[in-house]
Amino acid sequence: MLQDRTPGLAARLAEGRPISGYNGFDPSGPSLHVGHLVPVFGLLHFQRHGGRPVAVIGGATGMIGDPSGRSTERNLLDRETIAANALGIRTQLERFLDFAPGSGGATMVNNLDWLGPMTMLDFLRQIGKHFTVPYMLAKESVQKRLAGGLSYTEFSYMLLQAADFLHLYRTMGVELQMGGADQWGNITAGLELIRRVEGAGEGVELAHGLSYPLLTDEGGAKFGKTADGTSVWLDPARTSPYAFYQYWLNTPDATVGRNLRLFTLLARDEIEALEADHAQNPERRTAQRVLALDVTRRVHGPAEAARAVRISEVAFSDEPVQDPELLEALYQALDHFEFGPAELAGGALALGVASGLYPSKGEARRAIAQGGFSINGRRVTAPDEPVPEPIGGRYLVLRHGRRRLRIGRRRG
Repeated sequence: MLQDRTPGLAARLAEGRPISGYNGFDPSGPSLHVGHLVPVFGLLHFQRHGGRPVAVIGGATGMIGDPSGRSTERNLLDRETIAANALGIRTQLERFLDFAPGSGGATMVNNLDWLGPMTMLDFLRQIGKHFTVPYMLAKESVQKRLAGGLSYTEFSYMLLQAADFLHLYRTMGVELQMGGADQWGNITAGLELIRRVEGAGEGVELAHGLSYPLLTDEGGAKFGKTADGTSVWLDPARTSPYAFYQYWLNTPDATVGRNLRLFTLLARDEIEALEADHAQNPERRTAQRVLALDVTRRVHGPAEAARAVRISEVAFSDEPVQDPELLEALYQALDHFEFGPAELAGGALALGVASGLYPSKGEARRAIAQGGFSINGRRVTAPDEPVPEPIGGRYLVLRHGRRRLRIGRRRG
């Protein structure tokens, strides 16, 4: 889970004294996505082992834009949008961190509270004078953007994040900053600022840094993206609990062990037992099922996780469905369509095309000839076969084999 750390961090943690550490979160949207779960679990483990986690919402830096890991400049947000997004992020963090009052309770702060009132002259006198341009140009996040153009606004981001670390160090006693590997340059800039401002000599470690590896899938794509490149969100309005569960269920064999270690609190022996079972019986995908259920329970709660499992079981089996509540859940979670009298009168073949299950009448005919098309659990044997009565008067379940499915709901 760990990539880089500053010298002296292990010794500081071994002292056993209370320590506070923070991770920043960009409030560019009202929801975190699964790519954020590495630092979130980092804060969770930090709290489990006695540390006090501090989540910093980048209200000020969100109005600027962080160039790290990006090839284009971010859209700048207004204060009202950032405040609303911060509220959504806080709600999601509460599923992982204990925010109860006390010395070890997590806390969330917004850097707009201290960077917002700072004037340009204050910033230059208190922060800017401690950094040289060559020092800033040497940072990898800056180097990657220079060729394509880097605005002064983004160039200043490193100093703003350093100012965050200094403020938290002075006002809250925060000694540790954590973040993804692409944040390492910003983290070390904060350490340098603290050392200079506090007058510490060379080799004196007042604060520390820790980074997490940037995860990718087997093909090298950024972790947390679906096959079509969209993010998998923690907000059920953006990614349904069923789609969220399916994302984890589809974890490749090569990375399921890694993901069990990163995104669950299962004990080492439990994970090793799952890996051994998976090696013997990969077709059962037991490790993926445990991973998907565990993460979905934490993010969406036990009831939604159980419902996602049930939908998944029904969607990928030949089991006929008669329960209207489950059919409505399937309609909401899966590819779906609406139908009316015209679609019902057109017959099975026309419905198969109208529903989107088949792209053409020719493909629908081939599926019927091969026995692969069914409606409401009944195999279609002829193109002009009448459409059966909708289940509960409202739903149609169209299947091609076991993997392709469309749920229809009566219009109106």
